[in-house]
Amino acid sequence: MSNRAGSFLWNLRQFSALSPTSRTVRPNPLGFCRPEIVYSNWSPRNHPSNDFAGKTPSPIRYLFQDASVFKPGDDVFQTKGTSPVTALPVNRLFCPRRLSFDSKQSLVPEDGLKKMHFDHEASDEDVLTRETKPTPVNFKKLSQGNSLSDVLDAFASAPSFPSSNYFSAMWTIAKRMSDDQRRFEKQLMFSHPAFTQLCEHMMREAKIMFCDHLLFSLYAIVRLGIPQNTLLVQTLLRVVQERINECDEKCLSVLSITLEAMEPCKNVDVLRSGLRILVDQQIWKIERVFTLQAVMKSIGKDAPISLKKKLEMKALTELYRFSVLNSQRMFEVLAAMDHRSDVLLDECSKMVIGNINGCPLKILINILQSCKDLRYRNLYLFKGIADYVATTFDVWKLRQVLFVLILFENLAFRHTDLMDLFMKKVVDERGFLNMKSIVSILHVYASLNHLHGGPAREFLDAMGAALTGYLHHISSENLLNAVCSFCLMNHFPLAPINQLLQKDIIDELLMSDKNERNVYKLQILAACLKLDDVPCHQAVDLVLPSLPPAPLYPNAKVAEVLSSLLGEGYFLENVQLPHNHHIDFEIRMDSNRSEVLPLSDANVVTSATDIQRVAVLCVPRSTYCLDLTHPRGFLAMKMRHLKVMGFHVILVNNWEMEKLEMKEAVTFLKSQIYSTENPPTADVNFQSTC
Repeated sequence: MSNRAGSFLWNLRQFSALSPTSRTVRPNPLGFCRPEIVYSNWSPRNHPSNDFAGKTPSPIRYLFQDASVFKPGDDVFQTKGTSPVTALPVNRLFCPRRLSFDSKQSLVPEDGLKKMHFDHEASDEDVLTRETKPTPVNFKKLSQGNSLSDVLDAFASAPSFPSSNYFSAMWTIAKRMSDDQRRFEKQLMFSHPAFTQLCEHMMREAKIMFCDHLLFSLYAIVRLGIPQNTLLVQTLLRVVQERINECDEKCLSVLSITLEAMEPCKNVDVLRSGLRILVDQQIWKIERVFTLQAVMKSIGKDAPISLKKKLEMKALTELYRFSVLNSQRMFEVLAAMDHRSDVLLDECSKMVIGNINGCPLKILINILQSCKDLRYRNLYLFKGIADYVATTFDVWKLRQVLFVLILFENLAFRHTDLMDLFMKKVVDERGFLNMKSIVSILHVYASLNHLHGGPAREFLDAMGAALTGYLHHISSENLLNAVCSFCLMNHFPLAPINQLLQKDIIDELLMSDKNERNVYKLQILAACLKLDDVPCHQAVDLVLPSLPPAPLYPNAKVAEVLSSLLGEGYFLENVQLPHNHHIDFEIRMDSNRSEVLPLSDANVVTSATDIQRVAVLCVPRSTYCLDLTHPRGFLAMKMRHLKVMGFHVILVNNWEMEKLEMKEAVTFLKSQIYSTENPPTADVNFQSTC
């Protein structure tokens, strides 16, 4: 096996220049004991490995900066300074390994813990034989206990090699506990007298135990909640760096899962870099799909694109072996490495929908969240998930279904049956509504412009009454978001609007860090109160600061088509209207929409009833729901307001116009301009309610 990964890690660890090893600071594991300054005459020539005889001593390596010091019974982690530890590169790749001990080193514990002594006249082999007894530990027997303290008691009575079995057994026991019990047992574990000794044994044995034992113990230690910046964890990370070339497929899987659970730090980053090099070398030797997915999930979003492509190709070659669980997990895996593979996701989508019966909602939520992160849109997948949730609607809690709807809104997907079911359930069971859920529900239904079906009016009334009940302790921004959602749906509850329009609330919103967004939503409120002609509300003039003009997107092809169809002087481009509305093109026609009037003649006409103003809106995909037929909330509100202002609205889809030839584009616009049919209202209720 190539030593590229090992060499890479060794080069990254050279943090300081060569210096003599005359004075060494040795902190205790987890900081249970105070560090002791040891003066040593240790030399590489005395090391049992004669590979280093006569060579330059190893440089000082600053392994742990600000290593935490943890004391039993304390909830505070103290920090010690930089601790230089002398270490030698090890070029022997297979277990068992030997450890050299400082003949004069001793650890001085606090609180009366038992002292550990090393015989300065004993050889390294004698120390190793005495301190790490070869008697195997019965892991199954240890893991059958009911308490972490039972495992530590077994270690205290008869310590045996390897120490990794004790940590693995403790994590196996901890997995079976509830969260509260696990938290209590961890406190007992940290305060147990034998825990310090077990950590010391683990650090001494790290270089001589088998690689899989080392990685399993590191995983158990991380999962047990031992702080990552302690000497124990950082020591194991350094040893794994030195021995990374020993990893087989099982070790790669364990290492990947362990790194995924750890926070970024210097040693974790270096180890992840080494893992990437090792995976790049061994990628075609990986046989298990689970190992492949674990590696893909742990290499990080900043991995080289070439490595991501290799992993994608490997996954595609193994696609025929994917189980249902593998297909479900692939969405999360690709999101973790920030790599979208449409071919892989399409095939996994078919597998997920084909086996969706009985699938836990948590898995479906993870799939939708991953689709959002990857910007992956699959109407077949979303419809299958929504159909399944709607069919099993009574099985789930309303909060779970709401979370699904929130993700669907992020994906611009509108499922009418599921949203109708949820509306009816909200009307029937208003007790589950709290302030956060009210704001979220209003945002989902306003954004997707869903006022479809009979219960829409009852639903809006129920949501307005629920919001009114929280007016005494709702934040100004939540109130603004809720009222803005009501405005998009053309519904105006008086109490929330009156509270929002109070001067102190407006001033608070204008002084917020989100000033521009708040001003934009307040302008929407002001426009709706004027244009929608709310009869039960007193008109209020809001004095709002002006926003910077929105960027104008060129519509050169539409302008060219209109010039070809109508001629110059028959349309206006980029027209700014009152109430912060903007239209791309304006055409003026007679009242029957049978003739286009030149702008000069239209200005002469004094009667507004003799002119039909036509607004041409060039809209992108994002203004529609995923099916590209149903306008979303802001576009629906704009169409409603333009209708109130006397416009006939024509929607031109940018992505479709770009595909058309000039002759086809002229024919399309001609049919839209001279058509006597009104554009679809998209389930918009043009009659305002309060």
